[in-house]
Amino acid sequence: MNVLADKVSELLKKQKRVAGMVHNQSMPRQAMVETLVQRQHLAELQTLLQQLPVTDIALLLDALPIEEGRQLWPLIAPERQNDVLWEVSDTRREMLADGREPVFNESQMNAFVLVDGRLRQIPIEGRKNLEGASPIWIDLLGASNAERNYVGSHFGLTLPDPDELTDLEISARYQIEDNGDIHLHSNFLLDREGLSRSVPVAFILHKGVLFSLRNEDLPVFRLQRRRARTQPGYVSDCTDVLLDLFGADVEYSADSLEDIYATLGKVGRQVLSEAISDREAAGILGAIAEEEDLNGRIRGNILDTQRAINFLIRSKTMTSAQLDDGSQILRNIDSLNSHTSFLFDKINFLMDATIGFININQNKRINQLTVLGVVFTPINILAGMGGMSEFSMMTQGIPWPIAYAVFLLGAALIGVLTFMALKHLETRQLRLKKSR
Repeated sequence: MNVLADKVSELLKKQKRVAGMVHNQSMPRQAMVETLVQRQHLAELQTLLQQLPVTDIALLLDALPIEEGRQLWPLIAPERQNDVLWEVSDTRREMLADGREPVFNESQMNAFVLVDGRLRQIPIEGRKNLEGASPIWIDLLGASNAERNYVGSHFGLTLPDPDELTDLEISARYQIEDNGDIHLHSNFLLDREGLSRSVPVAFILHKGVLFSLRNEDLPVFRLQRRRARTQPGYVSDCTDVLLDLFGADVEYSADSLEDIYATLGKVGRQVLSEAISDREAAGILGAIAEEEDLNGRIRGNILDTQRAINFLIRSKTMTSAQLDDGSQILRNIDSLNSHTSFLFDKINFLMDATIGFININQNKRINQLTVLGVVFTPINILAGMGGMSEFSMMTQGIPWPIAYAVFLLGAALIGVLTFMALKHLETRQLRLKKSR
């Protein structure tokens, strides 16, 4: 960092020296030249700052003399200044930004305290709002690295980025630290407008406070906040909040399974109809594939929740009432597992039935081509024997218009008789099968 500070300081001094030399020289359009030189140096500094992470910029501002820091501050992109203010020291922030406080972006941080058995949200807009607050749940949605670092340092822990935890091994997603902190990393289902996916959420239980970190809004969290605000006694501590979040996620998965039942019911009625075209069969296969993907995602999601609940039970940190709640959630998960297994079987049946209809349609087309070939076989033989020529022995002495007309009528008659004979044989075989 000292090397970087020296480099920036040298650039600022170089800018000052060059600007002084240009100012002291008398030349045509001197004001324009001074402006161009100044812009060149500013662009160089801005390019350097854009390449640096926020933490390095904050360290740089703390290391530089205050005058050089004030020169550098306006060159920081406005959208990054708030993150820099989270990292820079309080003293230097007062000097650079005239006491401007860093703020949380809208809906990025929600803090909840327990009042009369209900959760009450307290407004958290900046650093001062956290002072003196005693929340039991802090929910960070899409928080930046600087904001996570500040909140973590305020409460004495390190808050991770939930998206960076997706590469962890399953066994490393649930662990108890030496200081008693409980770390969990679970996936929550998001089924919205036909697009389902799993959203990673990191949980930390630290000194009676639940920290939840996620980068996408989830219906389960909105449901939990509404229940805890309106129902007295719904939660008593941070562990209750965590268990209720897992329970709400299981309920949300059950609702998604009901939607799959409804969709497969419509698809089943279409599949079991008398006839399906190839285009309809393609659409049905696409719908079945989407429901199969959602069903598999739900199964993986509730399996992940099951592992998290089992870990909490083994941690021996829950009360007897919380153990009962956890056991009830596990029973609900077991019932959902049987539903997902049944849906997998139903999906396979519908897919096999749809593919069977496609095969039937193909067999019909092949059968039609076979019948046409059989019908025209005698005609081809007759045409080969007669040669369709008025000079052949079969038409010798007959005018060619009459000969051609007779051959055409004879060919049509033979084709009709052949077709009728085939239909008669097919009908006779069906009757024999029925009689047997």
